Amino acid sequence: MAVTNTPNTKDMLQKDLYVIFTRAIAPREEIMKMLPQHLERQVELEKQGILFAAGPMEPEDSDKPRTGMIIVRADSFEHANEIAMADPFHAAGLREFDVWNWSMNEGSFTVTINYSDKSANVV
Repeated sequence: MAVTNTPNTKDMLQKDLYVIFTRAIAPREEIMKMLPQHLERQVELEKQGILFAAGPMEPEDSDKPRTGMIIVRADSFEHANEIAMADPFHAAGLREFDVWNWSMNEGSFTVTINYSDKSANVV
């Protein structure tokens, strides 16, 4: 029998990030009015290196409400909550949120940069 070299979690990345799950509590029309401010804030966080990834989530069951996921680089739950509260949607009381700690261990991504046309692709 061959011995496999199975990684132990101590050998994995173990990068702590914080996930903000956000849900609408106001009518869509009110939320859409504030969407430009929300997106401006997201881009600001991205440029500061705080935002890891974000976007809406669609459930398989169309009867369930949409939610959003915002993954941030923060030092603590308190810091992640401060970041979440500064989102215009949350500050205005249009959406509510929960913060979870996520230890990123496994996975990968690929980036292709083409110099000839200055295009990039993330897979």
